[in-house]
Amino acid sequence: MSSMLSHAVRHLPPSSAWAARAFARSLSCSSQLQAAAAQPKSKKTLAKSGVKNIVVVEGVRIPFLQSGTSYADLMPHDLARAALQGLLNRTSLPRDVVDYIVYGTVIQEVKTSNVAREAALGAGFSDKTPAHTVTMACISSNQAMTTGVGMIAAGQCDVVVAGGVELMSDVPIRHSRKMRKTMLTLNRAKTLGQKLSLISKIRPDYFAPELPAVAEFSTSETMGHSADRLAAAFAVSRREQDEYALRSHTLAKKAQEGGLLLDVVPFKVPGKDTVTKDNGIRPSSMEQMGKLKPAFVKPYGTVTAANSSFLTDGASAILLMSEEKALAMGYKPKAYLRDFVYVSQDPKDQLLLGPTYATPKVLEKAGLTMADIDVFEFHEAFAGQILANLKAMDSDWFAQNYMGRKVKVGAPPLEKFNNWGGSLSLGHPFGATGCRLVITAAHRLQKEGGQYGLVAACAAGGQGHAMIVELYPQ
Repeated sequence: MSSMLSHAVRHLPPSSAWAARAFARSLSCSSQLQAAAAQPKSKKTLAKSGVKNIVVVEGVRIPFLQSGTSYADLMPHDLARAALQGLLNRTSLPRDVVDYIVYGTVIQEVKTSNVAREAALGAGFSDKTPAHTVTMACISSNQAMTTGVGMIAAGQCDVVVAGGVELMSDVPIRHSRKMRKTMLTLNRAKTLGQKLSLISKIRPDYFAPELPAVAEFSTSETMGHSADRLAAAFAVSRREQDEYALRSHTLAKKAQEGGLLLDVVPFKVPGKDTVTKDNGIRPSSMEQMGKLKPAFVKPYGTVTAANSSFLTDGASAILLMSEEKALAMGYKPKAYLRDFVYVSQDPKDQLLLGPTYATPKVLEKAGLTMADIDVFEFHEAFAGQILANLKAMDSDWFAQNYMGRKVKVGAPPLEKFNNWGGSLSLGHPFGATGCRLVITAAHRLQKEGGQYGLVAACAAGGQGHAMIVELYPQ
């Protein structure tokens, strides 16, 4: 399997000038979509007999910031608490009606290992409200949301708050294993002689720290390295990646300036100014981006800092309810959460192909086709990752040989794809991105017109997620 994708590229259709055409098409269509925001389409609802309708009432996030900036002196539960408070402020939700709170995170702060609980208490929720934390790499808040969906569908809850948080400005750095073992043994030593004996065994190399790495444990390969190899296997050029990254930043800037990023709530950082917007949106130029050197595979790689998502701090929160409960409380939901799937592939060759595998499965589960989807929101870990997925989805050969399918599912049309920017530009706090994708899909359906949105994301470990979001009747 190690050479699978390298072999696969010979059978995929050529893509010369694809990115340039897609870039121009997507920019021109964005204004068209907003100007002609479609009349509601008469499509069937995905409601199922005997199954509760579960709705998104509201979703928010504090601004996503580049790590090492305004959130650098905080802790993860501070960010999560701010997102929860922002949700409460926007919805005027009584805290005591919340049955359960679920949060996703990836790199846990050891002092607050159940960050959901600490954030909930800090935000003023009752100490009688249960909360737990989940982790599933970049789809951790997706898992938090679907955990809430399951609880409501099972009749265990009516109101669940889900979310995610990540603080890359301050991640745990450990002593070496030798030093940790020595220190633990030293803590158990009873006599001075035993303690001195242990101390005498400490060597200089014991003090070398263990730094966290965004790498696969099973392969010891960084995600950036995997993205570079994936891009090469699917013949995604450096130029295509830079063009796509520029598209993401340009669309995000337009959305930000146009007031479309409705999920962002201000956050007064203690001792600092109030943060009101994402700070990673920085449209550049092809010339400037072309000057950057490869970040992972040197000197010939194509993945650079400019076409990769950056280390990000941020938190999100989303309010889920049964439809009956939402209406009884006087809320107008934004969307239904419908069918969803999780997938898992080989963590080496197919680490970042989650959307390719998850998309056809969720469409089949919902009884839809790609043509039925009005809005696509895919997680952008790397430009090369996104473009490789689009090529894989558009390949009959790949579908037949590696997905067990007779025909391809087809690539999403760029005029419907991540029209308000994506993780490359808005930022990617690992545990928080999933909620951003879902609420953005709901807002885009309201703004652009349409009924169905498809959210998809890849995750470390070779996993992925996809979900269908249905617009609530306007």
